[in-house]
Amino acid sequence: MITRDDIASAYALIRPHIRRTPVIEANGADFGLDPLALTFKLELLQHAGVFKTRGAFANLLMRQVPAAGVAAASGGNHGVAVAYAAMKLGVPAKIFVPTISSPAKIRRIEDYGADLAVGGERYADALAASEAWIARSGALAVHAFDQTETLLGQGTLGLELEEQAPDLDTLLVAVGGGGLIGGIAAWYGGRIKVVGVEPEASPTLHRALAAGEPVDAEAGGIAADSLAPRRVGALMFPIAQRHVERVVLVTDEAIRQAQRALWSTLRIVAEPGGAATFAAVVSGRYRPQPDERVGVLVSGGNTVAVDFDR
Repeated sequence: MITRDDIASAYALIRPHIRRTPVIEANGADFGLDPLALTFKLELLQHAGVFKTRGAFANLLMRQVPAAGVAAASGGNHGVAVAYAAMKLGVPAKIFVPTISSPAKIRRIEDYGADLAVGGERYADALAASEAWIARSGALAVHAFDQTETLLGQGTLGLELEEQAPDLDTLLVAVGGGGLIGGIAAWYGGRIKVVGVEPEASPTLHRALAAGEPVDAEAGGIAADSLAPRRVGALMFPIAQRHVERVVLVTDEAIRQAQRALWSTLRIVAEPGGAATFAAVVSGRYRPQPDERVGVLVSGGNTVAVDFDR
């Protein structure tokens, strides 16, 4: 188990390199829902457009980086974050992504100067390719979720949010490999309800909790480039067993509905994985109690939904 002191130390180290992303308060009635106090944590405004930048900097600053640099496999966002952190720290980076990765994410990886390899259909294919490269090159592996430093970096989001919104009762967190919810749950340690949200098409943590251990799950749906690694990490799983209250599943259509609602009401452009948490609210898959104060983590905004040249 990682501790709150571990996360606080990681935050002090990475703080000069990351943004303290804002929160915005809204009411369910703003979206045509029942009156409900909502606090949105806008982590899509993080450097590289995603929360994973926290874990990327934690890895590069807390571990010894060899001359060969770093390598990472990603559905897209982790690769963007590692490429950004490597660029800022002057470290060579090679990023492996599958063909399902969003063009927006591929473009950002290239813009940050990383060496990019695109191949295979899913994250697991990119991971296998990255592992082969690491064995040949001696590069440092920066895992998207199953790495202590990754968990520590993502846990800093919980530290920051508690300072900004100390009265939350519940926090909704999207789950792919589980690095984000694992780090956040370790920070809160059961002091609030941490609820995971996953697409029905990629129920990784849902399946793991039912089985009592990480197991393979489907890896599909519109958020497959960010929330479909096939199974959750071994390091985060005991944290989830202890401190994640439950996991709810949402449909692809609910995610689309949440994207539209965030844009229409708040002018927030979230990628599918970033909107999954709010999908749980708009679809009724998560039904808050009266007077419950709910945090909604909008975790990423790397999407081609906005094109000002059209």
